[in-house]
Amino acid sequence: MAAPKKKKTISEDLIVSAYTDYCLTHGKKPNSVYEFAKLNGMDESDFYQFFASFEFLEKQYFVSMFTYTLELLEKNEAFQTYDSANKLSAFYFTFFEMATANRSFIMHLLKENKNAMKNLGKLSKLREVYLDYALTVLDKPIKIEQETVVKIQDKVLQEASWLQFLSIFNFWMKDESANFEKTDIFIEKSVKASFDLAYNIPTQSIVDFGKFLWKEQMNGMFSKS
Repeated sequence: MAAPKKKKTISEDLIVSAYTDYCLTHGKKPNSVYEFAKLNGMDESDFYQFFASFEFLEKQYFVSMFTYTLELLEKNEAFQTYDSANKLSAFYFTFFEMATANRSFIMHLLKENKNAMKNLGKLSKLREVYLDYALTVLDKPIKIEQETVVKIQDKVLQEASWLQFLSIFNFWMKDESANFEKTDIFIEKSVKASFDLAYNIPTQSIVDFGKFLWKEQMNGMFSKS
């Protein structure tokens, strides 16, 4: 008598890997969870153990990148001794190194719709965890005891940091330099300029960052789709 066929072990990573492969091979998401599950030898219910929909999977993909980035940084003992600026820089460098390793899928996700806002919506869960993280990294430029003012200051710091993160994301997506070296420069100058602006009297770093942006704009970096 033949032994019963062992059911494939389904994991979150396996589903994400299969979904990534399907999207990059077909240039679009599967027509349905049922179709996707059948193609990958699993039950539809297996998919729903981890994700409520393809849309949720895509949003969670960026959160997983964020979480893994922090896990890598936390394993580095030197990271614990960094000041705020260096911690944020290390986060950006690590996150976009990982993004580069998965660039094809990320570019697919963030360029899938003609409506840019729909593409940006895929970062909504990432935004939530990033805003929380920003508060743990960024020092308050002004020490204030009044609770309402503190909340306002925290919100300004969070949103400014998120906008910086998005600007780096946008630059990285359009970067055509070898090994994305210009993105590394963008990160370095952007973080230094933002910290100088927030915590010190504006210095040469802000001028340098402005010159860098102007040079890239003249080279057509921001005019490309």
